[in-house]
Amino acid sequence: MRYIRYAFLASLGVVLITVALANRGAVTLTLLPEPLAELLAVNWTLKLPLFVVIFGGIVAGLLIGFVWEWLREHKHRATAARKEREVHDLERKLKREQRKAVESGQQDEVLALLEQKS
Repeated sequence: MRYIRYAFLASLGVVLITVALANRGAVTLTLLPEPLAELLAVNWTLKLPLFVVIFGGIVAGLLIGFVWEWLREHKHRATAARKEREVHDLERKLKREQRKAVESGQQDEVLALLEQKS
């Protein structure tokens, strides 16, 4: 399985290098369209190779997707954390009740069954 992963990463690297070499031409990126830039007197431009723009778009899309999913799954993580705290509290209460029963010499039938299993 490790060799398949290395082969995939190597082929991906070759493809990315090929795309970068094929798209070395410089492009001009502008912040705003011409009429709006003239109106606001802000005309920021940047010259970059085309492959940087392509790879930057891919990275930006991945980051936006990761953040979107992280925010979408927040309710599931919160529910899981709440359930985990609940389980922890119930286990602590059960141990306290077991200790009380052992100290008093009386054991409930359910607690006796639980002790036999563990």
